[in-house]
Amino acid sequence: MRYLKSVALIVYGCALPRLRFAIYGCALPRLRFAILMVAALIPAWTVLGQQRGETLVWAPVPTTPAGWTAPNKPHWKLSEILASHQRETAWKETVVSDSLLHADYIQLAPGTKTKRQFQPDNRVWWVIQSGQVKFNIEGQDPFVATKGFLVQAPYRNIYNMEVVGNAPALFLEVTTAGTQVMYPLDETPAPVPGMEFLKVRITGKGKYDELNRPYFDFNTMVADSKFQQKPFVTDVRAFANIIRGNPQKDNPKDKGHFHEVSGEFWFILEGQIEYKIGSLPIFLAGQGDIVYVPKQIWHRAHHGGSGPSTRLAMNGYPDLLHDFQPNEELQ
Repeated sequence: MRYLKSVALIVYGCALPRLRFAIYGCALPRLRFAILMVAALIPAWTVLGQQRGETLVWAPVPTTPAGWTAPNKPHWKLSEILASHQRETAWKETVVSDSLLHADYIQLAPGTKTKRQFQPDNRVWWVIQSGQVKFNIEGQDPFVATKGFLVQAPYRNIYNMEVVGNAPALFLEVTTAGTQVMYPLDETPAPVPGMEFLKVRITGKGKYDELNRPYFDFNTMVADSKFQQKPFVTDVRAFANIIRGNPQKDNPKDKGHFHEVSGEFWFILEGQIEYKIGSLPIFLAGQGDIVYVPKQIWHRAHHGGSGPSTRLAMNGYPDLLHDFQPNEELQ
């Protein structure tokens, strides 16, 4: 450090004559080495800052936060959802509905077979909570998904589901907001109040790729102790990211981050996740629970409990802006 201080004095012309002589006369090799190191590090520091892309800005937030609008709420506990439908063999509960995404918890009775259908412009995906669901997706071999499976179908790929086995199937279904289900011509559309179905011609289909696979077995992932994070859905209008980790220490000053244009919600795949959302008391969410935060509200998700935990984080964009606190606020 004393070498760096000497360099600073030289730069501003305030060094002692003997020190200036040492630099220009090459009398102190270690000092010359320090100068060269500083000169070499300055470009590296600049590049690192550019790569991180961090800068301080002003972010607009409402004076009075909008808060939660039904059916959205901070914490949907799976136990409470099941209790409210305990007398039903088949049901649907909307747990997320905002300007970008829509999610329903759905239970289907054994033997149920859905109509062949497709989404017009965006992917649809499912998280299987219990039971066995046979998926038939256009272009793919049929497969049976059980608890822990994440499944998706690209736009305009025809699919249907069939509950196999003797138990009901319970799963979360996520679509983009405002989308309408469409059907192939040989299928009878399900009635929709205020809608009629017209015969039309369409072209093009979405595809799977290296990131967007037909399904992902979470149970296999858990066996890999090195697994930490993996996107499951990456689309221009949707993103679902698997995040796994171990319990984290709390920093009371850490408010987390917020998003300007998209709310965010999570399906707890494993263990417990600790949430700090706005002015709400800190709470834990367990396996199968849904947690939702509107846009422009501070939130922080930590791995809680005593062992590994995993959440599926979902929002409207694959490169969603995260607004963090300045570093000095965290000290």
